[in-house]
Amino acid sequence: MAGRALQALPRLRALNRLQVILQHLKMSKQTDSAAEVLLEKKGGAGIITLNRPKALNALNLSMIKKIYPQIKTWEQDPETFLIIIKGTGGKAFCAGGDIRAITEAGKVGDKLIQDFFIGEYRLNNAIGTCKKPYVALIDGITMGGGVGVSVHGHFRVATEKTVFAMPETAIGLFPDVGGGYFLPRLSGKIGYYLALTGCRLKGRDVLRVGIATHFVESEKLPALEKDLIALKSPSKEKIADLLNSYHMKCTIDQEKEFALDEHKEKINSLFSADSMEEIVKKLKQDGSPFAMKQLETLNKMSPTSLKLTLRQLREGASMSLQEVLRMEYRLSQACMKGHDFYEGVRAGLFLQILGCSEVITVPCVIQQLPAPSLIRVGTSVFQKLCLLQSTQPCSMESLQ
Repeated sequence: MAGRALQALPRLRALNRLQVILQHLKMSKQTDSAAEVLLEKKGGAGIITLNRPKALNALNLSMIKKIYPQIKTWEQDPETFLIIIKGTGGKAFCAGGDIRAITEAGKVGDKLIQDFFIGEYRLNNAIGTCKKPYVALIDGITMGGGVGVSVHGHFRVATEKTVFAMPETAIGLFPDVGGGYFLPRLSGKIGYYLALTGCRLKGRDVLRVGIATHFVESEKLPALEKDLIALKSPSKEKIADLLNSYHMKCTIDQEKEFALDEHKEKINSLFSADSMEEIVKKLKQDGSPFAMKQLETLNKMSPTSLKLTLRQLREGASMSLQEVLRMEYRLSQACMKGHDFYEGVRAGLFLQILGCSEVITVPCVIQQLPAPSLIRVGTSVFQKLCLLQSTQPCSMESLQ
């Protein structure tokens, strides 16, 4: 009897070891699925999945620190042929940066306000200069930081669920993440209009304005991703052909007119002025319902942010992406030293939307702040902050 028990011991130990291994694997799987960002390799594709659905996949510093080196690694890997980025949860691709963390850090002078913007802008630059084809599936809310991790890539696939905006002027910031580069390069003055008013574009309009390169039904994205992964040694041309094939088959809202089409002429005229004072004057003189609506919107924004944003886009129109990101870093640090941003957050500008259960939300308009007349804001605000002077200290001279 004792002999049989002794003989069974090795088998029991092996069984116990197997149970421990299985439990470890189970825990690893749970940890991976609970991670804020998932990084995996499927075939020849590197897949980035933003995995904070309760926070609408808002970017925080730890996510940025994981994504940046992985993109650099995949860029050098001969077995990685393309990079795909997407979000989880069905509501958002990425609703922006983790404003709550930045606000709390800024109030106490924490180094996070430097580290976050440096890390985010370096990531934007890595995407903009990536040698491997970069495909962003911008399904759902795509704002602020979410635009930064998509718009600079080779391909941006919008869906009927896509909602685009750069709403930062409402909270004492400016449309950063390279907004000074891509916004003034949109057709006419529409980029200036989007930057200053924070206007939202939905669905196919995101394609029509030039933010997206393709439009595909949301429910087709899993099949598209599968086909992208299945491509053999995919070149940009092969990827473009595949995206085009999906794009051509999509008929959702095909006959629907561009929401801003009837206002294009006015946008190009009214937002072509050299100063905010002139824009305000033009809007008042125009007097049309559209002009009055924009004037009402601008009067709810941070006056300082409006002036900074207009100058940012005018300067950025002739800069490289790298030059713009350096300028924007200086801008971000100046805003962190000011009061508009913190007052904007204090006034309750972040409304919880779409059942979001965490306090990471999309900026709305300023309604509770005392908004001084734009005319009373000095025209030299930008220069006084030394935001563009080459002598201004900048810790992100190297974006690599």
